[in-house]
Amino acid sequence: MRARLTAGLVVLLAVSCAAVGVAAVVELNGFLTGRLDQQLRETGARFPASLEHGGTRPSDHDGDEDGDGDTRRQTVGTFGARLVGDTVTNAAVVASGSGTGTVTVALGAQDRRRLAGLPADGQGHTTALSSLGEYRMMATEGRDGDVLITGLPLESVEVTVHRLELVAAVVFGAALAVAGVAGALWVRWSLRPLSRVAATATRVSELPLSSGEVAPAPRAPESDPRSEVGRVAGAFNAMLGHVEDALTKRHASEERLRSFAADASHELRTPVASIRGHAELALLHPGPVPPKVARALERIEAEAARMGEMVDDLLLLARLDAGRPLERLPVDLTRLVLDAVTDAQATGPGHRWLLELSEEPVTVPGDAHRLHQVLANLLANARLHTPVGTTVTISLKTDDGDGTAVLTVHDDGPGVAADVQPKVFERFTHADRRRTEASGDGAGTGAGLGLSIVAAVAEAHSGSVTLESGPGSTAFTVRLPAGDG
Repeated sequence: MRARLTAGLVVLLAVSCAAVGVAAVVELNGFLTGRLDQQLRETGARFPASLEHGGTRPSDHDGDEDGDGDTRRQTVGTFGARLVGDTVTNAAVVASGSGTGTVTVALGAQDRRRLAGLPADGQGHTTALSSLGEYRMMATEGRDGDVLITGLPLESVEVTVHRLELVAAVVFGAALAVAGVAGALWVRWSLRPLSRVAATATRVSELPLSSGEVAPAPRAPESDPRSEVGRVAGAFNAMLGHVEDALTKRHASEERLRSFAADASHELRTPVASIRGHAELALLHPGPVPPKVARALERIEAEAARMGEMVDDLLLLARLDAGRPLERLPVDLTRLVLDAVTDAQATGPGHRWLLELSEEPVTVPGDAHRLHQVLANLLANARLHTPVGTTVTISLKTDDGDGTAVLTVHDDGPGVAADVQPKVFERFTHADRRRTEASGDGAGTGAGLGLSIVAAVAEAHSGSVTLESGPGSTAFTVRLPAGDG
């Protein structure tokens, strides 16, 4: 904004200077040319009339009886010509201010046509001659039917006008330079309150507002409320106040929700375990149990086990949301990958499981149990949401660029729908029906917490997880800081 305002100021000043300069040059040129016309009228046709008689003026052209040649009262450079019809009979220029010092002028065909085209109206006209340059000419009718032309050189006018142009250019250029610097300083000083508001807005934009408790946002310095900048600062501070209140209420709501999830998960663990234990005990009864009752007890046990896993997952997410620190011990990620793939082969023999490992073991600092859970969830996701015969490739390497461990789980299944991909790591997000039905066994209808745990555990390890998916190719990539812990 400062640059645009300064540029606009300089442009307006430049236009004003140009207008003043052009007006001054035009006015000066007209004034000096008018002076030449006045001088031509005062001089009259004495000099061109004397050319017919060798520098003296005969009595039939003027009543003067002294017979002196007119060059004694003519300015050096005065041009004179006599035309009879359209033919130039004489043409000369005054070479000195005394005697009859004249020099005959050689005229070309174009010069003769120009002289013949001058109207004999006693008014000044600008004409250029090939051997003399530009002249101010005035043509009048003589007494014996001829046309007498008197001219004065425009060189002095041009020199004066050009000098004015040069002076105006230098003066206006210096004025523009000074005005540009002074204008930039003035605009900068005038916009200091707005700059402080912009700096405050920049600091607010850098605050982590997406989640968690937010520190009070800085306020813009107060200014004159009657000015535009003052009104902007006041409105900005009021907006910050509303945003701060909304963030405080949101944080309180999140805290209540986390507390509820943690408490509910913790309280549900005991009754779920009790239900599962009673179902197992009933199945171990030595007496005969009707088949329908046995089947119902088996389903109760299975659903209780699934509910227990869900409660554990919710409790883990609540703890991670609360910012509880995880273990920070050296973890052999290569060994975890081997163990997780072995388990996946046992539970999903219909899939092809491939390993791509680096020659050296990859070690990261973290919680071995939680990292194993990340691997298990990713492999279970690939197994449950792809059909039998799908190839699942697990690769582990160290990025030479930043030293992070890169774990990738890739499958050539049907892929994740485009509308599901942006929210795939959100809680209670289920796989799209296409991937679920492709598994062929009705699986994949879990609570939708597996990938949420993957993202939360990766973030708790200062890492990240990303998804790239399309028809025939789905890849989950986990990046974790490598090291010895």
